[in-house]
Amino acid sequence: MRTSPWGPWSTYDEPGSQVQLLMDPIGIQLDTWNQWGCLVSLLSKNPDWLSAKMKFFLPNMDLGSRNEILDPEQRIISQVRLLHTQGLATWQSFIHCVCMELEVPLDLEVPLLSTWGSEDGFLSQQGADEESQPESRLHPGVKRPHQSCGSSPRRKQCKKQQLELAKRYLQLLRTTTQQRYGDRVPGSGQPLASNQAYIPPILQWTRATMPLDTQKSAILGDIKVEDSTDVSIWDLFSPRARKGPKVTVVLGKAGMGKTMLAHRLCQKWADGQLDRFQALFLFEFRQLNLITSVLTLPQLLFDLYLSPEFGPDAVFQYLKENADKVLLIFDGLDEALHPWSSKETRGPGGRGPAFALFSDLCCGTLLPGCWVMATSRPGKLPACLPAEAAMVQMWGFDRQRVQEYVSHFFSAQPSQEEVLAELQANGRLWNMCAVPALCQIACLCLHHLFPGSAPGQSVALLPTVTQLYVQMMFALSPHGCLPTTSLLGLGEVALRGLETGKVIFYAEDIPPSLMAFGAVHSLLTSFCICTGPGCQRTGYAFTHLSLQEFLAALHLMASPKVDNDTLIHHVTLNSRWVLRTKARLSLLSDYLPTFLAGLASCACRPFLSQLAGRDEAWVGAKQAAILQVLRKLATRKLTGPKVIELCRRVDETQEPELASLTAQSFHFQLPFHNFPLTCADLTSLTNILKHREAPIHLDFEGCPLEPNCPEALVGCGPIENLSFKSRKCGDAFAEALSRSLPTMGRLRKLGLTGSKITALGIKHLVNALPSCPQLEEVSFQDNQLKDQEILKIVELLPCLPRLQRLDLSGNDISESTLLCLAQVALTCPTIRMLQVRETDLIFLLSPAAETTAELPRTPDLQENGSWKKEAQSRILTLRLQKCQLRVYDVERLINLLREGPCLEEVDLSGNQLEDEGCRLMAEATPQLHITRKLDLSDNGLSVDGLYHVLSAMSMCRTLKELHISLLHKAVVLMFAQELEEQAEPQKRAAFLDSLMSQMPSELPPGSQRIRLTHCGFRAKHLQQLCEVLGRSCHLGHLQHLHLDFSGNALGDEGAALLAQLLPELGALQSLNLSENSFTLDAVLSLAQCFSTLQWLFHLNVSLKSQHILLSGPRRGRHICAGGFLPELPAGAEFLALSPRCLPRNFSLRECELDPLSLTCLCETLKKCPGPLEVQLSCDILSDESLETLLRCLPLLPQLSLLQLSQTGLSARSPFLLADILSLCPRVQKVDLRSLCHATLHFRSTQEQEGVCCGFTGCGLSQEHVVSLCERLSKCEDLSQLDLSANLLGDDGLRCLLECLPQVPISGSLDLSHNSLSQEGALYLVETLPSCSRVREASVILGSEQSFRIQFSKQEEAGKTLRLSECSFGPEHMSRLATGLSQSLQLMELTLTRCSLSQEQLMVLLSLVRRPAGLLSLRVEEPWVGRAGVLALLEVCAQASGNVTEISISGTQQQLCVRLEFPHQKENTDAVALRLAYCDLETHHSLLVRQLMETCARLQQLSLSQVNLCDDDDASFLLLQTLLPTLSELKKFRLTSSYVSTKGLAHLASGLGPCHHLEELDLSNNQFSEEGTKALIGALEGKCRLKRLDLSHLPLGGSNLAMLTQGLSRMTLLQSLRLSRNSIGDLGCCHISEVVRTATSLEELGLSYNQIGDAGAQHLAAILPGLPKLRKIDLSVNGIGMAGGVQLAESLALCRHLEELMLGCNALGDPTVLGLARELTQQLKILHLPSSHLGPKGVLGLSQALDGHPHMEEINLAENSLAEGVLHFCKGLPLLRQIDLVSCKIDNQNAKLLAAGFALCPALEVILLSWNFLGDEAAAELARILPQMSQLKRVDLEKNQITAWGAWLLAEGLALGSSIRVIRLWNNPIPPDVAQRLQSQQPRLDFAFFDSKPQASRST
Repeated sequence: MRTSPWGPWSTYDEPGSQVQLLMDPIGIQLDTWNQWGCLVSLLSKNPDWLSAKMKFFLPNMDLGSRNEILDPEQRIISQVRLLHTQGLATWQSFIHCVCMELEVPLDLEVPLLSTWGSEDGFLSQQGADEESQPESRLHPGVKRPHQSCGSSPRRKQCKKQQLELAKRYLQLLRTTTQQRYGDRVPGSGQPLASNQAYIPPILQWTRATMPLDTQKSAILGDIKVEDSTDVSIWDLFSPRARKGPKVTVVLGKAGMGKTMLAHRLCQKWADGQLDRFQALFLFEFRQLNLITSVLTLPQLLFDLYLSPEFGPDAVFQYLKENADKVLLIFDGLDEALHPWSSKETRGPGGRGPAFALFSDLCCGTLLPGCWVMATSRPGKLPACLPAEAAMVQMWGFDRQRVQEYVSHFFSAQPSQEEVLAELQANGRLWNMCAVPALCQIACLCLHHLFPGSAPGQSVALLPTVTQLYVQMMFALSPHGCLPTTSLLGLGEVALRGLETGKVIFYAEDIPPSLMAFGAVHSLLTSFCICTGPGCQRTGYAFTHLSLQEFLAALHLMASPKVDNDTLIHHVTLNSRWVLRTKARLSLLSDYLPTFLAGLASCACRPFLSQLAGRDEAWVGAKQAAILQVLRKLATRKLTGPKVIELCRRVDETQEPELASLTAQSFHFQLPFHNFPLTCADLTSLTNILKHREAPIHLDFEGCPLEPNCPEALVGCGPIENLSFKSRKCGDAFAEALSRSLPTMGRLRKLGLTGSKITALGIKHLVNALPSCPQLEEVSFQDNQLKDQEILKIVELLPCLPRLQRLDLSGNDISESTLLCLAQVALTCPTIRMLQVRETDLIFLLSPAAETTAELPRTPDLQENGSWKKEAQSRILTLRLQKCQLRVYDVERLINLLREGPCLEEVDLSGNQLEDEGCRLMAEATPQLHITRKLDLSDNGLSVDGLYHVLSAMSMCRTLKELHISLLHKAVVLMFAQELEEQAEPQKRAAFLDSLMSQMPSELPPGSQRIRLTHCGFRAKHLQQLCEVLGRSCHLGHLQHLHLDFSGNALGDEGAALLAQLLPELGALQSLNLSENSFTLDAVLSLAQCFSTLQWLFHLNVSLKSQHILLSGPRRGRHICAGGFLPELPAGAEFLALSPRCLPRNFSLRECELDPLSLTCLCETLKKCPGPLEVQLSCDILSDESLETLLRCLPLLPQLSLLQLSQTGLSARSPFLLADILSLCPRVQKVDLRSLCHATLHFRSTQEQEGVCCGFTGCGLSQEHVVSLCERLSKCEDLSQLDLSANLLGDDGLRCLLECLPQVPISGSLDLSHNSLSQEGALYLVETLPSCSRVREASVILGSEQSFRIQFSKQEEAGKTLRLSECSFGPEHMSRLATGLSQSLQLMELTLTRCSLSQEQLMVLLSLVRRPAGLLSLRVEEPWVGRAGVLALLEVCAQASGNVTEISISGTQQQLCVRLEFPHQKENTDAVALRLAYCDLETHHSLLVRQLMETCARLQQLSLSQVNLCDDDDASFLLLQTLLPTLSELKKFRLTSSYVSTKGLAHLASGLGPCHHLEELDLSNNQFSEEGTKALIGALEGKCRLKRLDLSHLPLGGSNLAMLTQGLSRMTLLQSLRLSRNSIGDLGCCHISEVVRTATSLEELGLSYNQIGDAGAQHLAAILPGLPKLRKIDLSVNGIGMAGGVQLAESLALCRHLEELMLGCNALGDPTVLGLARELTQQLKILHLPSSHLGPKGVLGLSQALDGHPHMEEINLAENSLAEGVLHFCKGLPLLRQIDLVSCKIDNQNAKLLAAGFALCPALEVILLSWNFLGDEAAAELARILPQMSQLKRVDLEKNQITAWGAWLLAEGLALGSSIRVIRLWNNPIPPDVAQRLQSQQPRLDFAFFDSKPQASRST
């Protein structure tokens, strides 16, 4: 048998336990003794071969005793007999191996195979075999006790006996392990290098503690074999590294050598090199998965591993007491079967599944203190692992290890150097060798290929992993050829195992011939497995899991049994490892999809063709299927792990086209987060990216990275941004990265943060960076660098001419280096910012213009935008925060700053400058040219120092704001640029300049804000402060001063003093006096300033919270006060009104207001110029105080608003407020809500509108009604009265309705939410006759509780009543009918969901009787939708009056009946004549008679959304019978319904005699073609028809011919609608000829018929002959420019045209210009959406529409108006709606567009969504909003409006616009900003769905 090629890295090549087999003599019955003798003779010549086969087939037996037999022949016979007793499968496999591997003569091979190669030839005594086998198989020399360890009772033993037993067991355990491994490397067996040394892979700690004192990021755990001693193996079990559970997990991808490491540890322990441990146990999860029974820990250790000879309990007790000296290794954690439900728990006695025991060992609940080591592939690890577990990453080989391994492999070969040289020259194969398993396969293949091959030819045959495995198969073949049948068969076994999660097979799972094939070619290995206590079997497995996957891939690709669907099912991308459970057994394949992709390569096609026995075309079809799947995957958006998997698959295919597609499909930012990456992974990624043209960003964060993996990025040109953030990156990583950086010519951004690099790693990087002059950003953040390394990096700045950012934060920098860095920043011409704060150290640079030549780049982040601004002179920002600078450093720093460039910001906060240092900096400020900010906060400034700073700064002309707060240690100075330097920032507001002609000028540049907050000032300090401030004012450079004295202790004395000092500060614009211990006396003192200070417009006082603010006229409402909006230029305040129009506002909150205080306050406010708004708020306002306040109102003629908010008022307050209506005629509105919010609006002398009065939620009941009505009756022009949310009830309603005639209401009365019932609704019906001015009433008694009555100033002839959810019962019908009968003026009654049953409705209709008049009754109930037409007509038959209209809507559940009174009976002869048409013998004859009587004058019958099927014959027959008898029927409608063909035939029969019809509507129905034909036939004779609608009917062929024939006789036709009838151009021709005769036609609808240019030309020919045409709709008809031009010429002759709809046709500019030349003045609606309009067409249309007198609606959506928009000079006086959605309109056209809107005073809806409008357009719209009095809705969705523009729109709304909603969804406004804006201005809507009511739109 050939040994495995896998060597140390085989997952499954572990020697099995050599187990003793006790055999009884058996007799072997053979056909002839001659065959037996020949077999023995043949095997005697190959004893070593037979011994190898014995170990393969019997791995669990001890064969040593048999090998001791001296006679060779007897030893051969004994071995053969033993093989024969193992069963049919084993014996057949052995015979096949004999015939395949040995040179067997043909005359012997044939009888061997015929006799023993088949089942019939196998003669054995299985029964005897089974009896002869032992009860269980043990390790050599071990006798099993009579009971298992888990169940034997514990014997009492003395301590000495226990120690003796334990010592014997531990010695037995070590001896057994030594016998298992011997002196060889475990798993080795290379025939070519039997002395192959073990080359350890790279081990690296990834989590938890680091071992001993080694460098954290160094390569650890190198298990070197030098003089038979391990030098670093102890690192894996360091006692200093453990604070919790002693668990170590070794993570490594397939082929890295995890299993080999586990066996290596066992061998070294057996050799005594791990003397820390007395006992070591090794378990494999692939074997533990086979154990179905529950176990205890003793059973796991003793029954499944090695049993003690005696005293298992004593041995286990010893292990427990010495658990810290016990190591348990679990191999293959990723293959473990996890519990799939919580029910899998441990049973009594600690029993449980094997995985449960593993979990308890990890958690420390079993064998606490023991050491546990597990190996696993990376991915999802089980939750049982403790958080403190040490994670060790196994990385495979680096360059040195690959070279060392190859040298050892070919150590005995003369071609060693040549092989190594060729490997190093081939980068792809060399990178593959980083995986140890692949390295060994590569060596095996090269050993096979190298002899006799030309230089470079051998390695060229190994370009991919797949082809490496293909060559390995040939290398393993004894004769250089592969039997295809056996190979495919073994592949089928491999695939079946993968699909079922099986990696261990039994003899019955593999046919003998395949078993022999696997053994001969070293594809299978055998071993002993324990399936339970006392149960052992021989298991077989592929020598490596990847080999199983490769064979499975071969079967999928080459087997005819596998179709393409099955094949592509296995081409997947794995992103994570999924835990295996009993419900999910399948294994997540690492290599199977990769092998399938590799086999899809063209290079593998001949091999697959030979393997499958098919031509290459058949193979090519399968390969194409795989490539197609990969193409689909390449275009998807994938996560980081799946991107790597995809690159591995695509790279294996060697398809350049697929690689290019994959590379181009990647997003320009590729993030890789938190999963391990090897050199092979990055190699695959690089190979794909080399096919990409566009730049790409790679971001590796938190990924465990192989130390040498950056070498894989060599030459990867597309990389523009490269970022690594991982604690695993060390100096070796930096060295490898330094070799790659110079080869990335397009690299712009480099980040290596959070790593463990030191000076050594930085040295490599510093040497490499000058070779990267194109770098724009470098980050070495958080790398623990020292001063020297920092300075070396900073010295590189001149070598990087395009560098824009250097981040060195998080490193160790001393104070002595700080000023050196500051000097570098001041002298280096490209540096524009240095920021140092604690751990932050950042340089921002601005490269020179000539060095920023653009390369192809991706869209960059926002921060790079500002770095590329060029300035004529450099502006530097210097931030040295918390750097411990002292006073003696200030002079040196000032000298540096004076010599430096212009400074935008200097931040010295957090230092130790104290008073002197702050004074020096303040005095030096005018010479430092600081343009924006100087921050001296937290520097120990005192009160004395404050005056010096304030005095020094009074001389600074550029000071914009000074903020000093001694309590908060804040000292911040903000500066404005010099006057000549302000032009550049003001460009932000340049677009607003044109809006300023009639607006106040922007805030002058001399404005200054001084904030002296929380400084402890008292009244005595005010004089000195004001003197200093006054000097600044007198110097002339301060024109507008904003002062903030909040947080001090001025008191009432200070307020009085300030009132005297304020006039001296003429430039003052605002004064904040909050938190100064003021009382009401101080407020009164400050209120006197209204009359003395012209700038004072607002005085806001919250006395309890001590908020006092005096301010001038506000520019807008400042809803952005939170500071989240960008700083606006002064020009943005264009929405403010002139100071002459602005009201003065006095707001006093949180203050107790007694009558005396109110009197004093009113006396003070008398002198205040108007208009004046007063806002008061207190906890409780007594009636006396309220009366005092109201009595004072007539004394304040300038008062425009009085507001009492959050003020508790008594129950008497509504009556006091009602009295004010008569006491003060200027009151326009009184609104009292919940007795705590009262608002009074006062009118000016010019306003003459009605008075509105509201008392909502005031607890008003019946007893208050009369008194309230008496007071309200004194108001002559009462317009609205709102009494909602009170306690009136039905009695209060009755009382109120009785008083209504005395209350002169002319508008509306709202009584909602007053606990009303059906009684109130009925009383309303009964009261209507006495309420002559009631126009409309609406009552809803459901959850909404709405009760509203609308009045008119004069008596109304027709009234409307709507009752909803009133729950009427049968007992209410009589009363309701009586009320309806008496309310002769009630013309319309709607009953919606009032629980009205069919019977109740019939009763109601029969009881309503009137002497004369009309009544429309509309009922909406659920049963109406369910009831059929027949039942509803039966209801109508019960009416007492003449039914003139019937409308039925199934979906809307509505029945509408119009009655005419009195009922007029026909004469007997007429009835008899009509009944003659009826079959009175039918079942419904009585109903027909009733309908004939009741509906004799029926004029309209409408059926909508009904379902008339074949089973509704009664309805058909009824309509067929009834329709001919309706002599006055003028309108018949059947719309949106489904009617069967049979029903249509009856309906057509009924409609046939109805020649008096004037309107017929059969649109939107679902009729068959046959049914449609019947209906069209019914049009015969309809000469009086005026309106016909047949939209959506199938009018094809004969139906169209019949229709045209019928239309030809309809000379009175006024409206014809044939939309969506698919009539085409030919049908349009026929229709046109017929319509030519309908000279009275007013409306023609032919939309959605695809009539094309031909149809349009036919229509154009007949349109001039239709002089009365008012409306035409030809939308969506495929009309082009040719047809459009002719249409335009004809439409110009239709002088009465009012509605023109030509949308969604490619009309172009010529058509539109033709329309514009002769546009009729009667046109009201123009729809031209998606009509391919250009600038010329739009210009011509604008000129034609300008000043149009009747235009109401314009729709130009989805036309390109980028080069020109509608521009009006005269305006459109009646335009209501304009639709410009998706017209590519940008800011350049905004001004013209807004100016045009302003000239349309009736405009209600503006639709501008899906354009390119920005803040400039928003500003233009905001400017005109206050002028648009009728505007209801503006749609600005999907534009480019920012928070600034939204704020401007909110300001426009705040200035009085009547608009209901502005839609701003999907604009670049942050969600939190949008939420704050909407909270301040609810009419701004940022939601996806429209949450506001839309304005009505024309149809």
